[in-house]
Amino acid sequence: MQRVFGATARRSLSLLTTNQKKLPHPHPPPPASSFSTTSTSLLFDDTQLQFKESVSQFTQENIAPFASTIDQSNYFPKDINLWKLMGDFNLHGITAPEEYGGLGLGYLYHCIAMEEISRASGSVGLSYGAHSNLCINQLVRNGNPAQRQKYLPKLISGEHVGALAMSEPNAGSDVVSMKCKADRVDGGYIINGNKMWCTNGPVAHTLVVYAKTNVTAGSKGITAFIIEKGMPGFSTAQKLDKLGMRGSDTCELLFENCFVPEENVLGQEGKGVYVMMSGLDLERLVLAAGPLGIMQACLDVVLPYIRQREQFGQPIGVFQFIQGKIADMYTSLQSSRAYVYSVARDCDSGRIDPKDCAGAILCAAERGTQVALQPSIAPGHLNHHFYSCHDEILWTTDSSASSQMRAKSNPERITDLYVMQFLCFMFFQNWLPFQIHFCRLYNV
Repeated sequence: MQRVFGATARRSLSLLTTNQKKLPHPHPPPPASSFSTTSTSLLFDDTQLQFKESVSQFTQENIAPFASTIDQSNYFPKDINLWKLMGDFNLHGITAPEEYGGLGLGYLYHCIAMEEISRASGSVGLSYGAHSNLCINQLVRNGNPAQRQKYLPKLISGEHVGALAMSEPNAGSDVVSMKCKADRVDGGYIINGNKMWCTNGPVAHTLVVYAKTNVTAGSKGITAFIIEKGMPGFSTAQKLDKLGMRGSDTCELLFENCFVPEENVLGQEGKGVYVMMSGLDLERLVLAAGPLGIMQACLDVVLPYIRQREQFGQPIGVFQFIQGKIADMYTSLQSSRAYVYSVARDCDSGRIDPKDCAGAILCAAERGTQVALQPSIAPGHLNHHFYSCHDEILWTTDSSASSQMRAKSNPERITDLYVMQFLCFMFFQNWLPFQIHFCRLYNV
């Protein structure tokens, strides 16, 4: 806690007001500071604002300078240990108990960290989300005391990297169709099969993996396992190239007669779907903060640019068309930010609403794509720096990240599960029809 809230000097997070030149125009565009979306006093209290400013300073100093290289090289940085740096800053275990090295805070703080990291680099943000939420938070929520004590300290410190593997080449949202199988043997299980599109897979030390322990039991035949790097029979295949979030290491996992001891079952045998679904809403919420950071990064680039680039003897920011684009970008970010943090505050109060967790990530991902597209259709296109940001916003449609994001760029691409949740609530005002549909779908 002290490292985050302590001696770090508070400074303005805005990159928009530094060394701005004075405009001779009688009606110049408003100063960039008036558009600064880092003024979020209506959303956060003083402690949360200090946390946000501290994380922003850390990410801008330690992640942002490498963002372009990370995306262009298609690799998570190897010359600096970002995992350890983020661990030293207490970013990995925000929702983990203090006894394991965590901060013991809530999901609102987790979303703040996710936003600021994604603001510095979308690739690092995605990898961070997979590590801190999909892996660490699942172990916190479902691990037994021995498992927590064994795995959490090194994951929280950044010494080890975590991942989650559910999707397969022919089984994404339809988890019951997975082919990866775990056969019971003396003292444990033998796993055979493969997993696809595993974020952090090439570098992960601890992975939460789902496999079928009973092929005839439907959803009740799926079990969650804790897999460790170096287990005989477990290996990673080729690193996958992606359209967006390129620096976030993603690969296929291979299991060939991989023995997993019985004590590595996460939860109970046959309760893998429960483990998965119990964390799904919170996963959606935390990952929804990623597009917030990317929208902010787009504004960080655009606002200084419209004051610097001149056409017809004046900055392009004085033109009403450009100002309209900025207004759309700003309101998209602020409305998405208000929604995400409102849901986070509810989750911290114990009111976890599936439809709002799904709605938050849908809203943020949709608006994020729109924000990234706005400057590209304006006169006087932005420089290469912006196109790096624009390229990273494609995470909302990148098929290799969709299993983690649980959202697509168009409403009609949302999974049937989301659609059923919204429609059942809107027309019936209760969850019974959805529950019936879910039970029929997964034979619960």
